[in-house]
Formats: sequence, structure tokens, C-alpha cells
Amino acid sequence: MARIIFDLPDHFAFSTEVQIYISHVNQGGHLDNAQLLSLVSEARLRFFQEIGFPEADLPDISMVVGDIVAQYKSEGFHGEVMLIRMTPADFNRYGFDLVFSVTEKSQGREVARGKTGVAFVSKSSRGVVPIPEATHRKLLAMQRTA
Repeated sequence: MARIIFDLPDHFAFSTEVQIYISHVNQGGHLDNAQLLSLVSEARLRFFQEIGFPEADLPDISMVVGDIVAQYKSEGFHGEVMLIRMTPADFNRYGFDLVFSVTEKSQGREVARGKTGVAFVSKSSRGVVPIPEATHRKLLAMQRTA
């Protein structure tokens, strides 16, 4: 199988720290691949909280993950603190990609990189809807300042 090659942007608009707990570690003694997605999901939730989504005036709209790609660069271990950086990219009418980088905080060792494709959907119809305008403006502003 050919390796995924994924280049990171020069700057990120958001960062957060997440510690690797014992429940994140597999029998090999390192961060489990499924648990990496859990850590990225936690960071994604914090990203959306940072931009104020979901907004109270948009009760019918939610965000869903359409796809994810991850490229592992090294192992992560119990007790290490991961710095997870994210930035929005590749916008379309219904969503965008959220590019991420995961590094071990104290040494700066890269653990993983990738992106998550997110889309906005109507809770009632379950169909895709355009990115809410206020959210779109915030995301574009983050992208410009990154």
C-alpha cells in the first residue's frame, strides 16, 4: 500500500493540549490509532467551542464528520501531553477541511498529521446545508490570521 503524503500549512489558527491517558494506550504500549481519533475529536470540539458553534440562533444545524485522513509520524505514550493544532482549509458550500497536527509538547516530536472533512447538516431533514454565514465568516477570519 502506498503511504499517504500530507503536507501541513505553515500556520495554524487554533491549538489545545490533550494528555494521553492509560485508556488511550494499546497492548503495544503506545497511543492506539482509534484513540488518536478520539484525541483529534476532542480538539475539534474545542475548536468549534472557540468559534462559538453551535450558535443558539441555529438550533436546526449541526456539524458532522464526512471523512478523516491521518498520517502517523511517531508513537505517543501514556502521560505525554499532545499539542493539537488545527486550521480550516479547502472550503466548499457545505463544509471545509480541518487540518490538524499532533505533537508531543515537551520535545516537539511530531506524532501525527491529517485532516478531517466536516459538513453542516439540518437536524430535521438530515441533509447538508450551507455553512452558516456567521460561522463561515469566523472560519475565514481564522484562516486569514493563521
